[in-house]
Amino acid sequence: MTLDAGALRRVVAVLCATEIVSWGVLFYAFTVAAVDISDTEGWPLTALVAVFTVAQLVGAATGVWVGRHIDAIGPRRVMTAGSALAVVAVVAISWAPTLATYAAAWVVAGAAMSATLYPPAFAAVTHWGGEHRVRALTAITLVAGFASTVFAPLTAWLLTVGDWRSAYLVLAAVLSLTVPLHWWGLRGPWTASVVVVDPSPDAAASPASAPEKVRLEGFVLLCLAMSLAGVSVYAVVVNLVPLLVEGGLTTSEAALALGIGGAGQVAGRLLYAPMARRLEVVARTRATLLFAGLLTVGLALVHQPLVLVAAISFAAGSARGVYTLLQATAVSDRWGTASYGARNGVLSGAVITASALSPWGGALLAAGLGSYQSAFLVLALVAVAAAGLVPRLPR
Repeated sequence: MTLDAGALRRVVAVLCATEIVSWGVLFYAFTVAAVDISDTEGWPLTALVAVFTVAQLVGAATGVWVGRHIDAIGPRRVMTAGSALAVVAVVAISWAPTLATYAAAWVVAGAAMSATLYPPAFAAVTHWGGEHRVRALTAITLVAGFASTVFAPLTAWLLTVGDWRSAYLVLAAVLSLTVPLHWWGLRGPWTASVVVVDPSPDAAASPASAPEKVRLEGFVLLCLAMSLAGVSVYAVVVNLVPLLVEGGLTTSEAALALGIGGAGQVAGRLLYAPMARRLEVVARTRATLLFAGLLTVGLALVHQPLVLVAAISFAAGSARGVYTLLQATAVSDRWGTASYGARNGVLSGAVITASALSPWGGALLAAGLGSYQSAFLVLALVAVAAAGLVPRLPR
């Protein structure tokens, strides 16, 4: 059931607030605190990164369950419970006396991520937004895009006035605000939208099942295409600084180029709505992935002057911004909003798995091929391959 304009604005405003906090505490705080945790506790940094990766993989797996429950009962109870679980997990992270208990707390945090980050928020506004869903999705991703801008320096400051444990306790207190916000802001009528497919052998053998088979094949191809694109896009982000340093830039210059790419990501999200009006979904998906591949080649080959590198990084960031919204609308643009939560849970799980593994994948490519430049050229080919796998619209 589509909400009226006022109720939809309330939902979008609440999700803008809760997404920036959830991303900031559950994701970006770790990127700042990891070295301090390693130095203080003596836990290997590689082990901490592995734990964080496992948490994302847990989120990918539990996201399928979350999506199905949102289809059936709506986002209010699911996201509120997810927020409460996230607070418990962050408190447990701050308390953990050993690496094993720290890892266990992050497993719980991974489950909480699946009920608080983008996929459930996308399911809510896709169901309630109707024809205004792209505008709502754009607003949420734009605001959440500033999570690192807010929470990276906040986490760094908390580390200077205390230790990593006290920092996570303060962040848990901030995160606790999302619990009442979800309960208050996500109220509203919800019509269950679960499509049930008859799994019996007779149904599978009947001619009527042929369209369902085509839809399934198209969905599998879409998951594969978006996951390969995610491998390329996220590996480029994580490995950009080593690439540019290898090419002769200083670390500070490379970091500046990376930051400019983040600004490009915001710009790409602003461009998505006009792009969606001008290009149908298959054309804009293929064009974006091909553009991302071309820009990855540019980053691999162009390392001077800094202003040109920054321009390419900005454009690559724009492609990443468009990719985020392509993922958010991929299901609804092809199959409508029925069972969006379940389908998008599977698609998001595949993409999250790819993005969680891509940093290591990029580094392994560089080590195996002997340079980050060669690795980026391979990542460009991965993006082109993803574009070729994008399925046509279901008939």
